Amino acid sequence: MRSIKKIDNFVRYDLWRKPTTGLSKWKRLLYNSIRSVVLTVRGFFDNNISIHANALTFSMLFAIVPILALVLAIAKGFGFEQVIQDELNKSFLGSMGMVPGIMGFVERYLDTAQGGTFVGVGLLVLLWSVYSFFMNIESSFNTIWQVKKSRSVLRQFSTYITILLLVPIMMIVSSGLSVIINSTLSELPFFKSLAPLHDFLLRLVPFVICWLVFTWMYWAIPNTKVGLWACLIPGILIGTLFQILQMLTVYLVVFLSRTSIVYGAFAAIPLLLTWLQLSCLFILSGAELSFAIENNEDFDYHRDLESISRYYKDYVTLFITYVVVHRFEQSLTPQTAHEIAQENELPTRLVNQLLLRLVEVGVLRESHVEGQEQCTYMPAYDINQLTVDKVIKSIDHQGTEQFLENPTELRQCFWKKYEQLELDQSKWGQTLVKDLV
Repeated sequence: MRSIKKIDNFVRYDLWRKPTTGLSKWKRLLYNSIRSVVLTVRGFFDNNISIHANALTFSMLFAIVPILALVLAIAKGFGFEQVIQDELNKSFLGSMGMVPGIMGFVERYLDTAQGGTFVGVGLLVLLWSVYSFFMNIESSFNTIWQVKKSRSVLRQFSTYITILLLVPIMMIVSSGLSVIINSTLSELPFFKSLAPLHDFLLRLVPFVICWLVFTWMYWAIPNTKVGLWACLIPGILIGTLFQILQMLTVYLVVFLSRTSIVYGAFAAIPLLLTWLQLSCLFILSGAELSFAIENNEDFDYHRDLESISRYYKDYVTLFITYVVVHRFEQSLTPQTAHEIAQENELPTRLVNQLLLRLVEVGVLRESHVEGQEQCTYMPAYDINQLTVDKVIKSIDHQGTEQFLENPTELRQCFWKKYEQLELDQSKWGQTLVKDLV
């Protein structure tokens, strides 16, 4: 029981309090890895990832034919239509015998889009189906990344078109690499003697393609800047899980004939829905992991910050104000929130919150430097008039006051007494609460 409490206390508090800067390289890596896993699990439940995955599954079910239609249309333009069909046949869709039906449905969909009753109506419906699906994905990613503003419609359109171009290109590259391994490399004397290497490379090709696709997706879809490692690590992990899921689904279709007994001709439907939902869960979980890796340091002391006292928060607020004012007085370069946090070993999240409040109450102001993404902070007015009392009172009086209507006589008397005490705070220690009115 005691060991369980120790583990719980470590995960809740010690893991976030110990500074990773003073640890060795491997210990710091271990600490950051554990923190990233904990943040990912926590975000999975806090952001209701399963609900977002269900919504995406429903959206994907409607968008799968329009997406395949556009991918096939792009492939046709480059003369690689057969390559796309071959790659689809290798997936679990091919094992279920769904590819001919899907391709026929896609062909009819394209014919309808080209010959709509009104000019361009069919094409617009096709494009809107795809656009709304990718918009749902971006919205889910932005929720995970705590980004409140979506990218512009023009940027959305360019990003989504890039994704649609990337899918057939990656399929073609995958097919091309397989051909190269089978034909060119297999003829080399060294390669002939290593038959297991030949099989290993053939199996590795789809994994590498998935790694690249998912890595690019975690970099491109969120409307914020994402670091390389924060894209690469979840890209490799989720890409691997995605390939394993596809292989398991193929084996399930081949070896579990019970689905045909229970569902008959509809056996493919529950398997397709399960595959779609698990794929969406993997994708969004990877986005959570990406966010956790990128913002690991922002969650220092996050458990303590949830219960921080007002007194201690005022202390940190005044300290940050002093740092900004002192640098201004010494004619030093203004700092960003991250630089203030790093130099003074403060939690980045707390520094961001308090700087935002100080800007809102007019104590500090933001300064945007051209070519620099993050803003710096400077005093909002004369530092020779910026007293401690002004800072604290600016924060205390932030927001609306005296909005309660129909004040009673008792409330009016109490308010007057409270204002008198506010003007002369030296009497606070001498005045009993029972004597306020």
